[in-house]
Amino acid sequence: MAGKYQRERSSSPFSSSSTIFISIISLAVIVSLFFIFSSSQTSFNRNTLPVFENPKIKPELSFVTSLEKFLTSRSRTKNLHDDTAVANEESVKKLDELIWKNEMERVHEDQFDSASSISNVLKVYVYEMPAKFTYDLLWLFRNTYKDTSNLTSNGSPVHRLIEQHSIDYWLWADLIAPESERRLKSVVRVYRQEEADLFYIPFFTTISYFLLEKQECKALYRVWARFQGFSICDFIASLAMFKMLDALKWITDQPAWNRSEGRDHILPIHHPWSFKSVRKSVKKAIWILPDMDSTGNWYKPGQVWLEKDLILPYVPNVEVCDDKCMSETEKSRNTLLFFRGRLKRNAGGKIRAKLGAELSGVEGVVIEEGTAGDSGKKAAQEGMRRSIFCLSPAGDTPSSARLFDAIVSGCIPLVISDELELPFEGLLDYRKIALFVSSSDAIQPGWLITFLQSIKPSKIKEMRINIAKHMKHFLYSHPAQPLGPEDLTWRMLAGKVSNIKLHIRRSQRVVKESRRLCTCEC
Repeated sequence: MAGKYQRERSSSPFSSSSTIFISIISLAVIVSLFFIFSSSQTSFNRNTLPVFENPKIKPELSFVTSLEKFLTSRSRTKNLHDDTAVANEESVKKLDELIWKNEMERVHEDQFDSASSISNVLKVYVYEMPAKFTYDLLWLFRNTYKDTSNLTSNGSPVHRLIEQHSIDYWLWADLIAPESERRLKSVVRVYRQEEADLFYIPFFTTISYFLLEKQECKALYRVWARFQGFSICDFIASLAMFKMLDALKWITDQPAWNRSEGRDHILPIHHPWSFKSVRKSVKKAIWILPDMDSTGNWYKPGQVWLEKDLILPYVPNVEVCDDKCMSETEKSRNTLLFFRGRLKRNAGGKIRAKLGAELSGVEGVVIEEGTAGDSGKKAAQEGMRRSIFCLSPAGDTPSSARLFDAIVSGCIPLVISDELELPFEGLLDYRKIALFVSSSDAIQPGWLITFLQSIKPSKIKEMRINIAKHMKHFLYSHPAQPLGPEDLTWRMLAGKVSNIKLHIRRSQRVVKESRRLCTCEC
């Protein structure tokens, strides 16, 4: 019996299969443990760094490269859906009635469908402005950007500044792209003005300010220069004014603008010098800004405030430190604190000279005067990637592109700018990725270095992991990516719509004798 039982057990179909099954399970457990152990050894993995939604369509991060593709692939023919028109009393009244009916329809649709996402998607109407305000300006930049000898009065390369403030291009390029190419779900372009929550004005104010007038001036300078006593600076300023007045007239001639006095219109004026001469005429519009300088040097009192306007990040000057870069530099960041840039600045930027004097020669600290061009960019990028902390003091305005250069370099920003307002702060907590120090503390002898040396390695590691996760929020791209700066822009603006509609309706019914208890002019 024993022999028979043994033969039957040996021939059982479960014997060999059970062994194989156990072996497979064991192998799977070993492999799983290996990957768990491996991932625990690395702080930076694919889940912490920018992940693009569709790997088959790689987004372009370079402004110059993206612009080249954009200009050579898009038609400049007028949009067949365009319904812009010159305003008169009848057209304004008609549009207001259509908008009211559309809003009521949306309200009633939402009450019967609690899961409806209608109210969550921002609807934006994009004006079809004449090419001289849009495509012509982009072509002007494209055809002249290699001329690096063109500098501003403080020595900054003009085209570098245009790239830094090119948010108007990134937003517009995404809005007008075919829906099949777009990735964002937070905003949709509409072609009927009555359907719009907001109106986008695609005038490239920074390019106009820095390039257009100067190019026109070059063509006319030889004719006018022979007149004695003529100031070429006055001539350039006159051309700039004419161009801005031309754009201003086109915008303010639209029925939608007249209906709301511009309150629901988005105007990108990201460089603090742009559109400056005519700002008082558009002060009720939503301004897209780099900061809200409170000194009065760039924005007059009553022009900008957080409830109305929106702050967007600068376009980084350096290349993003990807997952490979972050892993390679994790143990090689030997510089405690790094700064490369101009040490002499006006207004709040005077803190730079004081910091330079305080930190000069301190062990573990690199403070360098910046230089323009590719060599300066390379030196800044390499310095940031070798450093634990990167100094981000105020410039002529409270903001500085250096903050965003540090973030995409994996370097913890040390922000010293008392009046700074930050992009998307309603969605992001900057305390997780940056340190904030008051100017009065920072210039005390020895205070800053003692403060940095007191930060525990575990805290530094945690902040760098958070920086890796946050990089995608500051990387403009085409196509625009979910949770990228374009996406966060529309999410922030969606939160302003109810308040904007309130002030539009209120302004339409307030009588002349009203004391206007509302304290803002939005």
